Amino acid sequence: MLLIKTEKEALLAPLQSVCGIVEKRHTLPILSNVLIEKNDSNLTLLATDIEIQIKTIAHGAAPGESTAITVGARKLLDILRSLPDSSNISLMVEDKRMQVRSGKSRFNLQTLPAADYPRMAQAGGEQTQLQLSQKRFRHLLSLVQFAMAQQDIRYYLNGLLLVTAGNELRAIATDGHRLAYAAMTLEAELPRTEVILPRKTVIELSRLLGDNDNPLNIQLSANQALFRFEEIELVSKLIDGKFPDYERVIPKGHDKTLRLSRAQLLQSLSRAAILTNEKFRGVRLVLAEGSLKIISTNAEQEEAQEELEIAYSGEALDIGFNITYLLDVLNNVSADEIDCHLADANSSALITLPKDESFKYVVMPMRI
Repeated sequence: MLLIKTEKEALLAPLQSVCGIVEKRHTLPILSNVLIEKNDSNLTLLATDIEIQIKTIAHGAAPGESTAITVGARKLLDILRSLPDSSNISLMVEDKRMQVRSGKSRFNLQTLPAADYPRMAQAGGEQTQLQLSQKRFRHLLSLVQFAMAQQDIRYYLNGLLLVTAGNELRAIATDGHRLAYAAMTLEAELPRTEVILPRKTVIELSRLLGDNDNPLNIQLSANQALFRFEEIELVSKLIDGKFPDYERVIPKGHDKTLRLSRAQLLQSLSRAAILTNEKFRGVRLVLAEGSLKIISTNAEQEEAQEELEIAYSGEALDIGFNITYLLDVLNNVSADEIDCHLADANSSALITLPKDESFKYVVMPMRI
């Protein structure tokens, strides 16, 4: 039975959209597969890892009866990628095998029954719904996702907190050492909702969302989030846990404020990072009248020192930070200047953008 006959790109693009979540080695072999369903003139492609499910459509299915099959996702993807551009491709199903044909190439792949493929049930109950452009939401994620924890025992930190409050959408991420907060205004008033999106979901959304003004529809329920854009539907379970009180973490009333060129600070820190201790990654910021020194040392007694001229006339301060946390924020915001708010050597630093209340970044000090 012929499933589809089309150009390579018409099948490769939707397959790439769903394959990002497929694990290479899984305890359930069928989860290494992609579910392919033929219906009318469309082919629906669906992949899941039990926590996330992504579905999309490939157009141009062959006429004939409906059918469904699952086949190794990575193998099919690798085959399509390896074929010449502008190739024509046919997918055939016969005797529990799928054959991929292109020109004089033939590939026979094993299949597993579609009936055994797990699907995520759609959430019921109350839902918060919102619509915004893909570009705006992708930008919101980019401002905070670098601060998410990786494999932390406090599982609720391995994700991103999404909050709707009135006409505002907030995203917050923290790994316990630093916290990033970003907010944007919405056209509609929404009830207060707080959900924690898993790290993998956030990374997948950043990969799939376009840098365009096309609409993104979001539905948030008690245990699930659903994102629809273009011809993609992404459903994700939520992390069940209590996220830290981010409003309490953001310091207020720091009396030392420095306005710094983002590019200049980034370059100085990048140079100083070369001679930091590989394990601790510590850097000292030494603040004096009209001057900010950046000093790093390592176990070999080597030292790097950078000095920036700044408009500052307050008291002196010597404070240490993990240099990676400073580089992360400077690489992920696009403003020309940043404001750095400090109190003393034992207090967190607050980094904001001039005349912009919608972004805040808090980083804990470290002893050096």
